Amino acid sequence: MDGIPIYGLYGEQDSSTDWLHWESIQSRSRPHGYRIAPHRHEHFFQVLVLTRGGGAVTLDGIDHGLAPAMVVVVPAQTVHGFAFSEDVEGTVLTLMQQDIRTADLQVPPAMVVTQQTRRLCAAAKNLVDEARHAGPGHDAAMRALLTLLIIEIHRSRQGEGDGATPDRGLGLAQRFRDLVEERFRETRRISDYAGALGVSPTHLNRVCRRVAGTTALGLIERRVGLEARRMLAFSTLSIKQIGSALGYEDPAYFTRFVTRVLGAPPSTFRRER
Repeated sequence: MDGIPIYGLYGEQDSSTDWLHWESIQSRSRPHGYRIAPHRHEHFFQVLVLTRGGGAVTLDGIDHGLAPAMVVVVPAQTVHGFAFSEDVEGTVLTLMQQDIRTADLQVPPAMVVTQQTRRLCAAAKNLVDEARHAGPGHDAAMRALLTLLIIEIHRSRQGEGDGATPDRGLGLAQRFRDLVEERFRETRRISDYAGALGVSPTHLNRVCRRVAGTTALGLIERRVGLEARRMLAFSTLSIKQIGSALGYEDPAYFTRFVTRVLGAPPSTFRRER
């Protein structure tokens, strides 16, 4: 998207990295005055574990406060920026997003995990420890620990604590969200998603209402709205082009959708950003 810097690692246009890179938040942010301007990565997936201090992160135009024990997840292409306190401590892990897909894992969305992060933080620490101290079977260990890290991220989205009994409804809702992430530009028909998940549209709507407080269509529209927000704020595409990219060939219909979901017409939303 024009106007948003694309970096290897922030501030390093031509940086190269092995498939796992880690560093302290302090060392990364201090040279920039603890302010990291909005940017995105073409291929990197990042996990930031905050252990001390505070701050804020912007993920695709949405602001989130940060405090110790929170974890920030930043997939490739997500526009993100940070502001930290000067006493900040923690770790930033950077890996190739393709390695997540190669391991047959679903790439988590951008988010801030605020509760029950002990196991997630431990998974991140174990991955870094193995990378630092390679031993016999290192490659297999790295793949296994990466898998555990991504699993813990997904579990954190479901709100499962230690010893919690898995909720089938939560699992279905998560699979639906993952499918929406893949197909939201292609279809908004609930029957398409329900068929792919092996459930009826009625059951899918029932689960979405219970877990997310909205219908299946409501969740789809949230994701389309997020993408519309991102493209209106950070791209130079015309409103008509953005609507077409999101499956709205009728500009008037796209304008009505954006007005309903974002609270303002596309032109107004873009002008006021």
